[in-house]
Amino acid sequence: MQSGLIHAYLLDSRGRGRRIGWPEVEAWAPEQGKLWLHLDYTDPDTRAWIGGPAQLDPLVADALLTEETRPRTTGIGDGLLIALRGVNLNPESQPEDMVSIRLWAEEHRVISTRKRQLLSVNDLCQQLESGRGPRSCSALVVELADLLVWRMSDTVDTFEDTIDELEDRVVAGASGSLRLDLALLRKQTITLRRYLSPQREALARLMVEKLDWIGEPERLQLREVSDRLLRHIEDIDAVRERAAVTQEELMSRISEQLNSRMYVLSIIAAIFLPLGFFTGLLGVNVGGIPGSENPRAFLIFCVLLAVTVAVQLVVFRWKKWL
Repeated sequence: MQSGLIHAYLLDSRGRGRRIGWPEVEAWAPEQGKLWLHLDYTDPDTRAWIGGPAQLDPLVADALLTEETRPRTTGIGDGLLIALRGVNLNPESQPEDMVSIRLWAEEHRVISTRKRQLLSVNDLCQQLESGRGPRSCSALVVELADLLVWRMSDTVDTFEDTIDELEDRVVAGASGSLRLDLALLRKQTITLRRYLSPQREALARLMVEKLDWIGEPERLQLREVSDRLLRHIEDIDAVRERAAVTQEELMSRISEQLNSRMYVLSIIAAIFLPLGFFTGLLGVNVGGIPGSENPRAFLIFCVLLAVTVAVQLVVFRWKKWL
């Protein structure tokens, strides 16, 4: 029993796939139909099978089992080595922490490997079981790429809704955790953008691969998928730019508030500077302080301080500092 087997489907060329077990996989022959194997590459049985009985080129075997990969498409002989990524929609995960899937596609067989679950793969399984799935290996690869891009739509829409909310909060003057939220949004969009750009290049490379088992309908569908992915990339770039502008506006508002407070403090300091000078001068504990014998000296001094403040206010108003 292959413990690393997640599922295996035998395509009937009419859109339906029959789920089979490992004994049928071992006994499979191309005459029986198209085979799709989906494996967990971290399982020791999977690594042993891919490295031996699968009869794969060593380069292909290493690529299917590697831990780190980036989106790409490489033609090797009469097959295609493909690495794609999808948004991480698993519970308690971040969408920008994308999940990778590796595929080796031939005319009669597709082998895919992954470590974490992809909802797009589950969608494809549901299509096969309901009779609405792909009818060939090339169609299966294209449909999987389509589902990966389609699953990105909700994430991109969420980013757009988030930046709309943050812009409204900036306009309303609410700060709170705005800086943290904007920084998190920019980090998410930058990370997602880093993977989507090479994924579009991988799809473009897949379109131009000259293999007889990839038909014109699949190439046309790939073009649509690539265009949709390009729209997602453009939307993410727009969200990132809006987040940068919003952050600049937030920093500008914070700077204005700081300048306003510093201005008030400066005015207060300017008013009390001469008052502090006079009170300090008359508070010197030496002989000869004027008015020390006059009972009305303190009242007169307070009036003089009030007149000084009034004169200052007039000067500030004339200078247009107030």
